[in-house]
Amino acid sequence: MSQWRLLLTRPAEDCAALAQSLAAAGVGSSCLPLLEIEPITVQAPQRLSLEGLHDFQAIIVVSKPAARLLLEHLAETSIQPPQRGWFTVGEATAGVLQGAGLKVCFPPRGDDSEALLALPALRQALTEPAPRVLIVRGVGGRELLAERLAEQGASVEYLELYRRCLPAYPAGTLMRRIEAERLNGLVVSSGQGFEHLQQMAGADWLRLAQLPLFVPSPRVAEQAKAAGAQQVVDCRGASATALLAAVQRSAAPAS
Repeated sequence: MSQWRLLLTRPAEDCAALAQSLAAAGVGSSCLPLLEIEPITVQAPQRLSLEGLHDFQAIIVVSKPAARLLLEHLAETSIQPPQRGWFTVGEATAGVLQGAGLKVCFPPRGDDSEALLALPALRQALTEPAPRVLIVRGVGGRELLAERLAEQGASVEYLELYRRCLPAYPAGTLMRRIEAERLNGLVVSSGQGFEHLQQMAGADWLRLAQLPLFVPSPRVAEQAKAAGAQQVVDCRGASATALLAAVQRSAAPAS
């Protein structure tokens, strides 16, 4: 049985699934979702992007909420998506799209923007004349991905389908949970998730910053270190598999 007792902060549905995967491997955890997905009403610009999916050489879907909402909108509008040209940052998001019969490419190792940009299939898509790339996401995020694609000559557009909000909790909820359950590690799945963690901590951040913090990418690792986090572990991916591997190679703090 692992000595780790982790605070998980993903949206509620994903948090529960992650906790179950960790429990199966003997890792204890506690769920306190710090991201809430709020769908955006589709307006004319989003509708045009949906109707024009066949015009893009690459469609990059960056999260499971983005994939689920995209499929919902396509079903509601009876728009037939292209079978090819789909890319995701990680395997879990790919699985959502594959469940709808789409052929999806994703990095075999390292589910982050850097790994996706190195994917041969994406590089091949960008060799088309004046390639167009659509990034399906929430509001904000993955700016590095868009910048790097633009550097390679691609015209990048966004289809934003949701906002990430911080759920309302009573003051002090975060520290009470950590102390009551004797949690000894923190997990965030994105840069915004880290921002919400720090916001929730408030004046207690200096104390929390001493705990090991598991993050999904070098970018979020740099963000956390700049904010004062003392022990940052880069999982090189946001999947349960990536987190579990990082946890297993890291020693839990002494009780």
